[in-house]
Amino acid sequence: MKLLRAPRRALAALATALTALGIVFLANSASAQGTTTPKPTVVLVHGAFADASGWEGVITRLRHDGYPVIAPATPLRGLSSDAAYIASVVKSVTGPVILVGHSYGGAVITNAARGLDNVKALVYAEAFIPDQGEATAVAANPAKYPNSQLGPDTLLQRAYPNPSAPGGVDQDLYINPQFFRRVFAADVSAAQAEAMALSQRPLAQAAFLEPSGAPAWKTIPSWALIATEDHAIDPDGARYMAKRAGAHITEVRASHVIMVTHPDAVVRVIIDADKHS
Repeated sequence: MKLLRAPRRALAALATALTALGIVFLANSASAQGTTTPKPTVVLVHGAFADASGWEGVITRLRHDGYPVIAPATPLRGLSSDAAYIASVVKSVTGPVILVGHSYGGAVITNAARGLDNVKALVYAEAFIPDQGEATAVAANPAKYPNSQLGPDTLLQRAYPNPSAPGGVDQDLYINPQFFRRVFAADVSAAQAEAMALSQRPLAQAAFLEPSGAPAWKTIPSWALIATEDHAIDPDGARYMAKRAGAHITEVRASHVIMVTHPDAVVRVIIDADKHS
């Protein structure tokens, strides 16, 4: 038995050293987590004008609670192709998955989860929840809920080469930096909003206009977190989509970047989805 104790002490010392260096040692086995049932993997899907780093606060809290997490980079090139990419990530996971989408990422998970047996729940964090045949641009029913400030007056277009587009050119959409904080991130500091605006990842206009396929929320239970101070998605439009999807709804006073400013609220909804799906 003494021969076995030394390696165990060495492993413990190594784990302590790695933690001190900022490297988190995660055990994969259920027994290492102190439970007989492994927690589902949470796949976090960012939306337009952002990247996966926006999930940092959510990731930290989920890992603290023992959840495996993947936050892939959404290509933002086309709804069907983006969904296919996220579906490939989900298919690589062994065991159940909770699929979480923010903003345009909601449209992506609506399509990516279709037909995937290991997705146990969908969580929409201030996200578009389109029905079949709806484009992201119209999913929130702007004719009825016109309070979104995301539109021609606040968006910039920049051409980029796309061999499959007419003429070999497509358009990328950006939020004009001078309007970014007001539209997208009103409850972060001016300095942080400026950095986010200048590093935003664009969405291909074709992706914004592409109709959604059959929605996974018709067969998979869903949860929706709504930001009541959002100026990108009209909160009434977000409620309309969530109710139509039969989602369990939670509301928080926040801007569009709810995962940045209220990560605890996002995590609570994810945990609720885990417990009740």
